[in-house]
Amino acid sequence: MIKITLPDGGIKEYTEGSTPMDVAKSISEGLARNVISAKFNETTVETTTPLHEDGSLVLYTWNNKEGKKAFWHSTSHIVAQALENLYPGIKLTIGPAIDNGFYYDVDFGEHTISEKDFPMIEKRAMEIARGKHDYKMRPVSKADALAFYKSQHNEYKVELIENLEDGTITFCDHDTFTDLCRGGHIPNTGIVKAIKILSVAGAYWRGDENKPQLTRVYGISFPKQKELTEYLELLEEAKKRDHRKLGRELELFMFSKKVGQGLPLWLPKGAALRERLEDFLKKAQKKAGYEMVATPHIGQKELYVTSGHYAKYGEDSFQPIRTPKEDEEFLLKPMNCPHHCEIYNSRPFSYRDLPKRYAEFGTVYRYEQSGELHGLTRVRGFTQDDAHIFCTNDQLDQEFKNVIDLSLYVLGSLGFDDFTAQVSIRDLDTPEKYIGSIENWEKAEKAIINAAEAKGLDFVIEKGEAAFYGPKLDFMIKDALGRSWQLGTIQVDYNLPERFDLTYKGSDNEEHRPVMIHRAPFGSMERFIALLLEHTGGNFPLWLIPEQAIVLPVSEKHEKYAEKVLNSLENNEIRALIDNRNETVGKKIREAEMNKIPFMLIVGDSEEKDKTISVRRHGGDDLGTIQISDFTHLVTKEINSTLKSF
Repeated sequence: MIKITLPDGGIKEYTEGSTPMDVAKSISEGLARNVISAKFNETTVETTTPLHEDGSLVLYTWNNKEGKKAFWHSTSHIVAQALENLYPGIKLTIGPAIDNGFYYDVDFGEHTISEKDFPMIEKRAMEIARGKHDYKMRPVSKADALAFYKSQHNEYKVELIENLEDGTITFCDHDTFTDLCRGGHIPNTGIVKAIKILSVAGAYWRGDENKPQLTRVYGISFPKQKELTEYLELLEEAKKRDHRKLGRELELFMFSKKVGQGLPLWLPKGAALRERLEDFLKKAQKKAGYEMVATPHIGQKELYVTSGHYAKYGEDSFQPIRTPKEDEEFLLKPMNCPHHCEIYNSRPFSYRDLPKRYAEFGTVYRYEQSGELHGLTRVRGFTQDDAHIFCTNDQLDQEFKNVIDLSLYVLGSLGFDDFTAQVSIRDLDTPEKYIGSIENWEKAEKAIINAAEAKGLDFVIEKGEAAFYGPKLDFMIKDALGRSWQLGTIQVDYNLPERFDLTYKGSDNEEHRPVMIHRAPFGSMERFIALLLEHTGGNFPLWLIPEQAIVLPVSEKHEKYAEKVLNSLENNEIRALIDNRNETVGKKIREAEMNKIPFMLIVGDSEEKDKTISVRRHGGDDLGTIQISDFTHLVTKEINSTLKSF
């Protein structure tokens, strides 16, 4: 008999060789019908995998993130088989699950594939799925695995296998299809009831521009046709909210080939929006005791070697800048923290001086692959709302809680109320990914978890998602379309203070090492604005939007009164403009609606006579004819209801 520990802490005994599906059946038939994946002792297994030792078992359904991952990865096998059937001689490479669906990278050789082929691929894939073929894992020797793919002339799979250890290689079979795979599948293909091919794109083999370009086939699948229909409706809404589309329509930002890929140019309205966000955070930071600093866009290479960023980000950074001086090299900065460490190191501190809180809206640079660039969400130059707190060990807990409060204030003021906190810790199986001592990592992880618990956050723990120098707390936001995004991060770091030899004099008159907290409530200004655009559909909170109102004179003779209305609004700090073009009021209203201006103030004969304005709200609500003072009160009240004091 073996002892199986379930997530609720319960322990049950089963006959050795029992499977996760057997465990599910022993709990309830309903659970067994819905279980599609499992994890045993932190390793993903099939629902049919025999269990031969005591251990912890987690069962996953479609409603779990891990369950969806297995579902979508399994579907990638189905689609790969369909592609092989339809395009003989193609070479398959890898087909992982992603956040929403899956992709498969394929060398199509002489074949071509386009959107018109999608229905044919979907039809063949669903024919395979309806066959209810079991997924079966089997171990294969390295020699046999190489022989199998060499016989298919698939140099991509051969390269993958050559980098694997003999005894660790497995194949997955279903129907007549075989694929190199580590596992993590649903029981059979019949569980997949709906498949949609979403798009195709170019992708270099292993992300290397010097290697062959493949075709990446993106898709998604569901256990019910209804869910696919709902998802496609959501996609259509997402297209309308695409920040690239809205940014162009609202004249916020642009890109230029001459300036360079991934380097956004902010137009006047966008620059004003950024400035307003910065001012909003600066005001809150000042109340919280932060001091603003400013650092250069470059630094000597040695600075980032000391910090460890060169070793970790060197390949993703722009190449070193060489000066006329021999052996002198600079880098465009990939991070602000090394510069802030040097600012701290510029003078001695005692424990009475701490904490020190340095903040900066600092622009950093990473050389992202051109195929990975995407509007403002993935760029090569971006501005972080960065701050670094240097404190004592005794101050760490309260300082971390204070940063949580600041982050919640920022997110709440911008309408991001639906979120989960994620504590990102090390993966103990890959210690080479991290710097610093185990003792410091344990202290840092414990500090974050204790603070999250004390603040009553709903949080999950994710192994392997920590930064290379320390664990972190990320805020995973759910937007208006139900999509999840990471916004805002707080990190505890014992390592950079050591690498930069940062010290302070303690009450015992001895030198001690400060703890460092990294934090960025927005994350990056570019990505934050992109997600805010998509979350709001361009209808920003009233306190933030560049133009809060537009005055629409009915005719030329009402322009003087319109100017008086504008002056009154500006005197009350309401951002407004006048549309005095020789156009109909109807056309002016339609264009104001398209520009998502919250209030349209129409002025004609009766309004001028009574010193009033007719107010129309974006979206069509008619608020009637009111006094200007009543309108300014309405705007102020709405702003105060969303923008609370910190």
